[in-house]
Amino acid sequence: MTENEHQTEHTDEATTEAETGQTSPEVEQAAEGEASVPDEAADEAPPADAAPDEVAADEPVAEAVADEAAAEGGEAAPADEAEPAAQPEPKRKRKRLPRAQRRQRPKPRRESSGERKPIVRLPKPERERGRRQERRGVVVSSATDKTIVVQVESLKMHPRYKKVIRRARKFHAHDVRNEANVGDIVRIVETRPLSKTKKWRLAEIVETAK
Repeated sequence: MTENEHQTEHTDEATTEAETGQTSPEVEQAAEGEASVPDEAADEAPPADAAPDEVAADEPVAEAVADEAAAEGGEAAPADEAEPAAQPEPKRKRKRLPRAQRRQRPKPRRESSGERKPIVRLPKPERERGRRQERRGVVVSSATDKTIVVQVESLKMHPRYKKVIRRARKFHAHDVRNEANVGDIVRIVETRPLSKTKKWRLAEIVETAK
């Protein structure tokens, strides 16, 4: 038998085995023999009789395997290609809504009463107009009509030497009836400006001159 006839027989047996799902004992022995071949034979260089096309086809596969090994854990990635540190997210600004779309917070409405209270004006209590200052002194002049000059003495302590000092000051007072005379002790009250110098008026004569 020739080699071609042997090849055709082997192909026919393989097709029948594939259809039936059974393998012949010869095929099982061949498979066991191939499994028992050490891995060193697989690592050996291809034989010299191999065609140049088969050698060229194996080269790119070897290069791809080498590239995958380097990418997995061989070489460390350069520092420039390292991932940047995680930066905190910027704070989001609240979206500004127009006034018409904002949440409305109406004020609670008060129940209006049907009757309105009338405005009542209470009478003002009777009292003196303001707080008016008073002085007590001696009349030193009554020559002018409806005007007297009253000298008022006061005791004050000196701010630095702490000595009690007697001070005297003169006031022009309004005397409508010309009742006061020189030497009388009178009480004068502050009033509205009556002239350039008169801002006091005679209230009463406390003691007449002797």
